[in-house]
Amino acid sequence: MNYLVTGAAGFIGFHLSRRLLERGDSVIGIDNLNTYYNVNLKKDRLCKLEEISGFTFHKLDLVDREGVSRLFAENNFDCVVNLAAQAGVRYSLVNPHAYIDCNIVGFLNILEGCRHNDVKHLVYASSSSVYGANTSMPFSVHHNVDHPVSLYAATKKANELMAHTYASLYKLPCTGLRFFTVYGPLGRPDMALFLFTKAIVENKPIDVYNHGRMKRDFTYIDDIVESVIRVSDKIPEPNPEWNGDKPDSATSYAPYKLYNIGNNNPVELMKFIEILEDCLGKKANKNLMAIQPGDVPATYADVDDLVNDVGFKPATSIEEGIKKFVEWYNEYYG
Repeated sequence: MNYLVTGAAGFIGFHLSRRLLERGDSVIGIDNLNTYYNVNLKKDRLCKLEEISGFTFHKLDLVDREGVSRLFAENNFDCVVNLAAQAGVRYSLVNPHAYIDCNIVGFLNILEGCRHNDVKHLVYASSSSVYGANTSMPFSVHHNVDHPVSLYAATKKANELMAHTYASLYKLPCTGLRFFTVYGPLGRPDMALFLFTKAIVENKPIDVYNHGRMKRDFTYIDDIVESVIRVSDKIPEPNPEWNGDKPDSATSYAPYKLYNIGNNNPVELMKFIEILEDCLGKKANKNLMAIQPGDVPATYADVDDLVNDVGFKPATSIEEGIKKFVEWYNEYYG
């Protein structure tokens, strides 16, 4: 198959592209290589991909309407996996316009490209952040998610609504994936595991929000990639039992589906730090702080739909996942 992977120089985009190439698919990757975090890490990921036959890279920003339109017109994509986005909950409080530009305008350009070029399946990254003020655990794709607590979350919910519109109007098969706290080798430097590891190694204090009482459904990158590949191979179909009197948010009368991609096993932040300390052989100097605006105290993924539809459940333990990250970090940074 011929894939377009947006955000190919990003954390998930890199690992997904590599797996697709290894199984024999061709991948065209795009990325704008912005400076939200160290561009050298993005370039190193790209170097690894360019060593594999079947990969082509274009530096392109999703907000470039003409550039995106031309890319679709010049290639016959079977499947598009949209992972490009302005990420980060806290950064959305500082630079909100970046989220509208990339996550809304950019996503519209992707939808239009798929619509006009007979793409068979659009798979796109949503986020566990869409659950916002919800407190019923575990979070289910069948729950209402109308109370986001950050602009980042609001843009991801908007992506789900935009995708449904195109599935309904143009019969474009769309699958949204709500990722839960992804971590692993070559991960993002703005995420907790990377920040904590760097600080502990450098004998600097770590900021522990909500006084360590946070819980996160940490999901290892290999499990994320396996889920994305299985879902991309399963084109969604209309749900014949969908009823507008009792609308199910995870399915539709249109070819549309939502999945949670999480480990189904929330871990307390203090436990997470303890495991990291054991892997590093060093104790952390903890700076206990209040919960930050836009953050939620806990996440917990219900993955029953994923298991039932594609036969896979993320299961990498936090001990194994952190160990692999630390091994990569020590090798990469010496």
